[in-house]
Amino acid sequence: MSLARKFIFQSSLFFLYLLALQIPIQAADHAGYSGAFLRLGTTARSLAMGGGFTAELDHGFTAYHNPAGIAFLPSKQASFSYHFLTLDRRFITTSFATHLPPTAGLGIAWVSAGVDGIDGRTSSGERTQSLSTSENAVYLSFAQKLSSWLAVGINVKILYNQLPMNDSQLTGKGIGFDVGMMSQPIKGMTLAFMIKDLNSSYQWNTGKVFAERGRVYKESFPTLYRLGTNYQYRSLYLVGDIGVIASGTNILGYTLRGGLEYAFRENYYLRTGIGNGRLAVGLGMNYTFIKKQDAF
Repeated sequence: MSLARKFIFQSSLFFLYLLALQIPIQAADHAGYSGAFLRLGTTARSLAMGGGFTAELDHGFTAYHNPAGIAFLPSKQASFSYHFLTLDRRFITTSFATHLPPTAGLGIAWVSAGVDGIDGRTSSGERTQSLSTSENAVYLSFAQKLSSWLAVGINVKILYNQLPMNDSQLTGKGIGFDVGMMSQPIKGMTLAFMIKDLNSSYQWNTGKVFAERGRVYKESFPTLYRLGTNYQYRSLYLVGDIGVIASGTNILGYTLRGGLEYAFRENYYLRTGIGNGRLAVGLGMNYTFIKKQDAF
């Protein structure tokens, strides 16, 4: 290991240790703040392992966890998921990422959450029409290796929020950013840092809906700062991260997420994890679709 890689490795581990000692563990998921649909998680594997994938090359949506990771992808990656949630809600993710020779990565993705079939009513209670609402984000991702073991990346997110009205639609639009760094200082281990939802917000104009009471205003998302790592030990694979959730200069809370994956018979996996104070478990399998063990 070079002197620079050794210094980054030791410094990062020391910082992780100090920060973990200081963080009071909180179970809140901060769902009441704007942009909560971008903090739900994505793939079954990441959810089963607590969601602490800041340093992980997720099989389905690497850029979501850290855009720098797509520079390390060995091959093209595509995924689609549909989550059936309570209260007739849906959550959809689809993504594609690829290695961009010689040392970069490129990706595009779409994340959507919403509810259909809302019963529209007038102020007097008469039924009008079926309404729907949705929040959407289109990800444009790029990453570049600065060396064989270090990469940086960025997500540019185009945001769109649609609220139902009987006679019109109220929409919020905006742009947000994620930036990340990922390093592989030693074989079998990764260290990473990510800032999620940097300057992300919706811009609203309620003048068409509320006439004289309408106005233009900005609804900002909280920003997440996360530091994570992973480690392979024989058949066990460990992931985890720690983070801070902030709104401007105000600290809203802290997160500590971790997970474990046990591989048996080469392509079967038992997983468990904890994130935001919630325990998760899952089973996984990889199989052959076009090339050997290329599907999960």
